[in-house]
Amino acid sequence: MGVGLHLLSLADAGTVAHASLAGMTENPDTGDLPDSAGSGDLNGTAVRELADIPAVEVITRSAVMLMSAAAEKLGLSAENPDDSPHRDLDEARRLITALAGLVTASAEYLGPHAGPVRDGLKTLQLAFREASAAPDEPGHGPGEKYTGPVW
Repeated sequence: MGVGLHLLSLADAGTVAHASLAGMTENPDTGDLPDSAGSGDLNGTAVRELADIPAVEVITRSAVMLMSAAAEKLGLSAENPDDSPHRDLDEARRLITALAGLVTASAEYLGPHAGPVRDGLKTLQLAFREASAAPDEPGHGPGEKYTGPVW
């Protein structure tokens, strides 16, 4: 490695249990983390070692998670987005910008997934503009510093 930059593996740093990708989200019904019988079983076969997961899958899943979270923060899961209790445009802006950075940086690796992921990003950017009381100027909306202006 280069001078001054030394990376510690996630397993050595103690941030990932046994270098495994376990259930990362809470159960929406109970708020509990996945139990040992579910996908979070660190001793079971349901858990995949990080080394076994292709990078494109990690990137794509990350993009889908960011898209889903942004859609929730835009209120798109509600019948009337304006009345959604989850609507938070500041949070949506952050998520869309993070998604734009990820998509822009990884587009060459996504292969056939690149188009649909970019389309999803553009849809969220347009939905954000529509939801804003005072829309940003073209080129200044969420993620547009990475994607360019969205029309």
